[in-house]
Amino acid sequence: MGMNHMGMAHMGMAHMDSNSTMPPHHHPTTSASHSHGDGMMMNMTFYFGFKNVELLFSGLVINTPGEMAGAFVAVFLLAMFYEGLKIAREGLLRKSQVSIRYNSMPVPGPNGTILMETHKTVGQQMLSFPHLLQTVLHIIQVVISYFLMLIFMTYNGYLCIAVAAGAGTGYFLFSWKKAVVVDITEHCH
Repeated sequence: MGMNHMGMAHMGMAHMDSNSTMPPHHHPTTSASHSHGDGMMMNMTFYFGFKNVELLFSGLVINTPGEMAGAFVAVFLLAMFYEGLKIAREGLLRKSQVSIRYNSMPVPGPNGTILMETHKTVGQQMLSFPHLLQTVLHIIQVVISYFLMLIFMTYNGYLCIAVAAGAGTGYFLFSWKKAVVVDITEHCH
């Protein structure tokens, strides 16, 4: 029975291959665009345009220069917010650190002396409001990052510029406050 089934499947495939009514198969890399199935074409190369630009959801389609300008501003602000959220999460993490432990260990120093090097270990409790808040903010950050990636993958030059410019501006505005804290006990040489 297994051989008959295989033989019939092979015959069916041969019949399908010889059927002249079936359209030829095009590999996605051989074309500059491919269809979503609903008549909309997705560009696979960068382009600058504002007609039929689908943005994240099927009902959100850009068709005019004004809509593109609005989308540009919204995407720019979303990318800026993403960078600000990353910096804010780092600040909240530093503020929510609840347990600090110092460990000292001997290390060899110059001329055969022994120096004590101190290491600081910082921890956080899993079942705490700060950790829950960090988890919720992490989920928001991940969703925004995927939205920005999908927006970039529209290959629309205007939207790609909005993502890059927004991320750069957000980093410029928010990350300069990021201070590097150096514990003086770590450098006691």
